[in-house]
Amino acid sequence: MKTRIAIAAFLTAAAIGGSAAAHHSFAMFDPQDVRTLRGRVAEFRWANPHVALFVQLDDQPGREGIWSVELTSPGNLKRMGWDRATLKRGDRVEVKINPLRDGRKGGGFREVKLLETGETKTASLIDIERNLRGR
Repeated sequence: MKTRIAIAAFLTAAAIGGSAAAHHSFAMFDPQDVRTLRGRVAEFRWANPHVALFVQLDDQPGREGIWSVELTSPGNLKRMGWDRATLKRGDRVEVKINPLRDGRKGGGFREVKLLETGETKTASLIDIERNLRGR
């Protein structure tokens, strides 16, 4: 009986661990392509597992509408000096991203520049992943 419980516990832990490792893949973003988006913050969602930034773009042919930008976790951002008020709805921003490979309007965050103040904040998902893996 104890052996069965141990085997069940091991299989459960392996399944959870495998899905957690898979979650941290950034293969959907193109690390070789860096694009700059310019517009206004439509929403800054400070939530686990990843903070999200939605940017309403200024007139940029072929890039109209709202783009979704994935950042790292709130905990990682907090350690880098961010908080839930770092970006506010309506802030004019210039955002550098690694775009989604499938062409949808979104990407992995690299940096943001607040156009009113000139302040720049960084927290690249790909760089964070490399640091976690010790590269």
